[in-house]
Amino acid sequence: MKKQSFSIIILILALCISFNGISQQVVKPSEAIGLALEHNYGIKIASNTVDIAENNKNILNTRYLPTLTGNAGATYNLDNTEAQFSNGETTSLNGAESSRYNASVNLNYTLFDGLGRHYDYKRLKEEYSLSELQARATIENTITQLLTVYYDVARRSENLESLQETLEISKDRLTRSEYQFEYGQSTKLDVLNAEVDINNDSINIINTKQSLINAKRDLNFVTGNTIDNGFAVDTMVTFLLQLNKNELLNKLHKNNVTLIENEKNIAINEFTLKANKSGYLPTIGLTGTYGWNESNNNAASFVAVSTNTGLSGGLNLSWNLFDGGGTITRVKNAQINLENQKLQKEQLRLDVERNFNNAWDDYQNKLRIFQVQESNIETAKNNFSRTQEKFKLGQVTSIEFRQAQLNLLTSELTRNQAKYDAKLAEVLVLQLSGELLNVEI
Repeated sequence: MKKQSFSIIILILALCISFNGISQQVVKPSEAIGLALEHNYGIKIASNTVDIAENNKNILNTRYLPTLTGNAGATYNLDNTEAQFSNGETTSLNGAESSRYNASVNLNYTLFDGLGRHYDYKRLKEEYSLSELQARATIENTITQLLTVYYDVARRSENLESLQETLEISKDRLTRSEYQFEYGQSTKLDVLNAEVDINNDSINIINTKQSLINAKRDLNFVTGNTIDNGFAVDTMVTFLLQLNKNELLNKLHKNNVTLIENEKNIAINEFTLKANKSGYLPTIGLTGTYGWNESNNNAASFVAVSTNTGLSGGLNLSWNLFDGGGTITRVKNAQINLENQKLQKEQLRLDVERNFNNAWDDYQNKLRIFQVQESNIETAKNNFSRTQEKFKLGQVTSIEFRQAQLNLLTSELTRNQAKYDAKLAEVLVLQLSGELLNVEI
């Protein structure tokens, strides 16, 4: 029996990374999500952005607290002085020295600014809430991205198993063809066809293994490169068949992150409008100073040394009666921005509802396709089993046997695609309804 074809096949397969016989870490979807939440860089950046917004809404950034400044100064003079007194005497001084020193602490506090800082503070709190929503959107998008890659790994893993089973069947067929050729029961053409089919199956395995490696790298990237290279994924898929469209649609209006973000933007623009209107009102401020001054005068002065310390306070009012139209312009623009946000709210509501209805119908269709493919698998297996028995009895040709084998493989690959397409369609429905973070995938 000739073994050259087997040697070529073994050499080709030896160049591939073997996935059989190796103990692998099985990463479940929930575990992958947990790793992404902890280590994904996009989520970390979003978390830092929330921290910045939290700092901005702190009372230290609201202008509610007073300002306290310290000032100090010193002056030294060296003068040539000629002084004539009222009694007619005259004094001339050359190189007369004098110095002055001062220090003060100044307090400024705004008692009333037209409620501008009041509405600015409320706006900052809404911006903080908006940053939390944006972080949630980042998390939802990351989880969707992760599950897309995760189920791509799962699909390719199942495809690889199907291709490996196909290769084993092709090897058995080659062995049988070679025995039949040796005993004169078939022609050399059957052996050559079997060898060609083995080579094609081997090439398919090589390509699938490489695409699986790439998909695993993509999954590891989303999780922050925290998974060991030799890992596997769970190919068991459970569908949330108890989902109710009307219930999800109601939750969508309350929980969809895009709609809630728009509500926050409306609130932010309302506070911005009110803060801009504060420019029409006066500002009342309180000032206070505690100071120390010392003067060391030259001999021409009546007072040699003068020292003053004291406390002063005051109340001031400032009213910008006309600022060239700047406040009017800002108020008008804020009103337009608020109106745009309200218009966008209706547009977003229609858009999100449309996307949800499309996603729901797509989910239902893909579930039905998956169920049909499951039934088709049984038909393809029965057809292949019968063809295989007939092939062993010599009742069908090798070409007919190969066609039945390929039909079974195609059915398995199509079923795998349909299964994970349906699961990802379910994930999209959950994301649009705002329930992605509230259910176990």
